[in-house]
Amino acid sequence: MKNPIAITFLVLLSMPVIVLSQQTDVEFEVRAKYLNIPVSHASERLHMQMSSDPMDTLPFEIRLASQVPDYWMFKDISSLKGKKLKIHTDRPSVGLNAIYQADTIAGESTIYHERQRPQYHFTSKRGWLNDPNGLVYHDGEYHLFYQHDPYDRDGLHKHWGHAVSTDLIHWQELPSAIFPDTKGDIWSGTAVMDVANTSGFGKDGNPVMVAAYTVDNGATETQHIAYSNDRGRSFTKYASNPVVASNDKWHTIHTRDPKLLRYDDSHWVMVLCERDGHSIYTSDNLRDWTYRSHITGFWECPELFELAIDGNPENTLWVMYGASGTYMLGNFDGYVFTPVSGKHKYTGGSLYAAQTFNNMPDNYGRRIQIGWGRISIPDTPFNQLMLLPTELTLQTTKNGVRMINRPVRELDALCHLLDKDVDLSQQSATDLLNRFTETDGLRIKVTIELSHATDASLWYGGQRIIDYDLNGTSMNGHFYSPQDPTDMCLTADIFIDRMVAEVYIDGGLFSDSMSLNPYIEKPRFEFKGNNIKIKNIEVYSVDSIWN
Repeated sequence: MKNPIAITFLVLLSMPVIVLSQQTDVEFEVRAKYLNIPVSHASERLHMQMSSDPMDTLPFEIRLASQVPDYWMFKDISSLKGKKLKIHTDRPSVGLNAIYQADTIAGESTIYHERQRPQYHFTSKRGWLNDPNGLVYHDGEYHLFYQHDPYDRDGLHKHWGHAVSTDLIHWQELPSAIFPDTKGDIWSGTAVMDVANTSGFGKDGNPVMVAAYTVDNGATETQHIAYSNDRGRSFTKYASNPVVASNDKWHTIHTRDPKLLRYDDSHWVMVLCERDGHSIYTSDNLRDWTYRSHITGFWECPELFELAIDGNPENTLWVMYGASGTYMLGNFDGYVFTPVSGKHKYTGGSLYAAQTFNNMPDNYGRRIQIGWGRISIPDTPFNQLMLLPTELTLQTTKNGVRMINRPVRELDALCHLLDKDVDLSQQSATDLLNRFTETDGLRIKVTIELSHATDASLWYGGQRIIDYDLNGTSMNGHFYSPQDPTDMCLTADIFIDRMVAEVYIDGGLFSDSMSLNPYIEKPRFEFKGNNIKIKNIEVYSVDSIWN
């Protein structure tokens, strides 16, 4: 079968209106929705700039193809229709001739159908993805902003990508929301709804969405804000940025990832990664910030929120965590966080830089998190993924109050029971699972009885998914002790989605995530262990969120 992308490129090269010379500049009137840009990994990266009035100059790097491309990247330019767009490169390239406008994305029919594409985890259509940013609920939509390089699968110049959902499960990718400019790249941050318009950015009495983010230029990291009055579809950068530039205070460039929250309806709080931990700043208007306190022991992507213990709103603690999944529990008076226990760890594996949603409709009773799954996806024009949304709660355990991490209930709508059974031998349970190795997307709920056993594991495609060592008191290499050591049963809720597996142990007391090999033909399951029994098992298919 002939390669349609290669054919497209060759047709472009053969068009008589195009002069195939090496150029550094092209300029044209925007007539279509997308700009399609050919990419080849045989090419060195070019430094490029796009500019158009009123668009800021947009710097980026891309492996611009000078011959047949490996694939195409794209940019939504529909907001610039009728205007002149100029593209400049730092050195001449014949590839500029092949960039073209269209109302469709080149290769659009293959998006979400690639063999390596996870089917119920969020991935971007093209380019690199990492930290979730600006998670906020507004007007019936969950907003997922994220670190995104739409022009390179290895992630160089960061934008804020943007997707929205009405159910936390099905996502619609929108054009990038906040773009790098000559001041630097747009790094991680957060978003809030300024309902009372304390910032003065709102209009017509409607809530305004305000985003705080780090700008990095290689020498400094400063905190900036931008605002949106059209439901996050476009942002205006504050003219007096930066709002926090604390390099002189800490004598380090590492000051980033602002987390915003509203405290007791009295003032705004910014938690900021600085030096060796998290700093607290406060503001009345989201523009002018005052330093208040600092706590050591964390690195990057701070979070701070209040949760009820065992569902009792009269008994609460605050949770502070960093990018690695370690957390402290404590008290917060709006200015100082005082820890009472920790650090603890609630998750392992690929999760990093998780963030929770602001402005949830039932915010006090429900705290929803999404984390970056650091999983490389090979041989594709996109890379990395988001892990499943989970609900965080506080629960009293034998070791004290701990944070529980469970998949959100909305995921149940994707799941359809295929089979279930009880009181199975190790081999019988293995045989049951292997009837569904060709099912594209699985969820497995299982209870393993450990009586007379010292270890228990489930393997998939030659890789361990769960691995419990009773003697070593460890789960997947992390210390883990069940709540009732005399019960000798272990429960697991397992999600398998092509490139990624997620595991939730004993109702979310511990969770793990890991990459899978998508190239194994008909990967097999196998329960292993020293005389284990399967007390019960349920197997579900999981629908694609892209169909």
